[in-house]
Amino acid sequence: MDLIPVSRPSLGEEELASVKSVFESGWLGLGAQVFEFEQDLQKFLGAKHVVCTNTGTTALHLSLDALGIGKGDEIVVPSFTYVATIQAITATGATPVFCDIHADNLNIDTADMKRKITEKTKAILPVHYRGFPCEMDEISKCAQERDLFVIEDAAHAFGSSYKGKKIGSFGDIACFSFDPIKNITCGEGGAVVFQDDSLLEKVQQKRILGIDKDTWSRYRNERSWFYDVVTQGYRYHMSNISAAVGLVQLKKYDRMNRRKIEVAKRYDAAFKGVNGITLLRNDGYKDIGLFVYILKIKARRNELMDTLSKKGVGSGIHYIPSHIFSFYKKERVHLPVTEQIYDEILTLPLFPDITDTQVERVIDAVASGMAGK
Repeated sequence: MDLIPVSRPSLGEEELASVKSVFESGWLGLGAQVFEFEQDLQKFLGAKHVVCTNTGTTALHLSLDALGIGKGDEIVVPSFTYVATIQAITATGATPVFCDIHADNLNIDTADMKRKITEKTKAILPVHYRGFPCEMDEISKCAQERDLFVIEDAAHAFGSSYKGKKIGSFGDIACFSFDPIKNITCGEGGAVVFQDDSLLEKVQQKRILGIDKDTWSRYRNERSWFYDVVTQGYRYHMSNISAAVGLVQLKKYDRMNRRKIEVAKRYDAAFKGVNGITLLRNDGYKDIGLFVYILKIKARRNELMDTLSKKGVGSGIHYIPSHIFSFYKKERVHLPVTEQIYDEILTLPLFPDITDTQVERVIDAVASGMAGK
């Protein structure tokens, strides 16, 4: 029996053809395809500026660095996120200050967020978990009153909207990930999305080693022999190969997201009312770019995972809270909701090409496991 994975990218002949065209051009690095992908993302998101990077993690680090955040600064962030979010903060020398989450949707608890703000706080870093937007009005109001930046970790939320506006079309900075299992993939990739004209040159320069030509000549797949280095920078730029995949994936987004939401609704219908299972709040999946499907299992989560594995159904935990890792013990705090959620959450298979037969296998396996069979 083949294992049904938790996630899998949806790739085909179109992506291969797009990559082949890059190979044939002989220009594999930062170039014309990256520029085209950035323009297409601007249109899709309704954003003013998009700068593509090689990962979502580097997009976050680049954003923090471009805003001048560093040693001595504090960033308020939920512990309940993939550790990449936190590593991007510590890479600048800043300190993550962990806050709790809401139990119903697992997004940042704005009340606890406010309690964690100090005179050292420079930014708030909310995570749009599963693709469901955080309370951005409340977060933005709090940030404006305290003169703080807001950097949104939107790795889960490509395509999601908040009150009719796409994530990335408003606010200070939103960072996306296009890794193999995200809502669209570039193989690996990310994007920094913002509206402030004054940030554009800085972000572009920093993503390619502080060089003053990010450059229009590179975007035309040409090289100019002379350049200057004007700031601390990093090798964070996206390649034409990755952008070629992303250009095709962006066209497939609506279809892929519709299928994931369709499957999520089937899961909801199957598991609603099952003893021991609690569904997360989903708001009807309206305007949501859905990343993962997660249940809360009250008492027998680990046993259920073992049962699913035996039945050929993959499952996972998204995520281990960052504040319990050894590296962050200096920031050790008690986050009651986060810690309880960590003991209960279970991620089930969800990807665009999952078949109806596989969906039924997942449902049957969960039902059997909850019944102790």
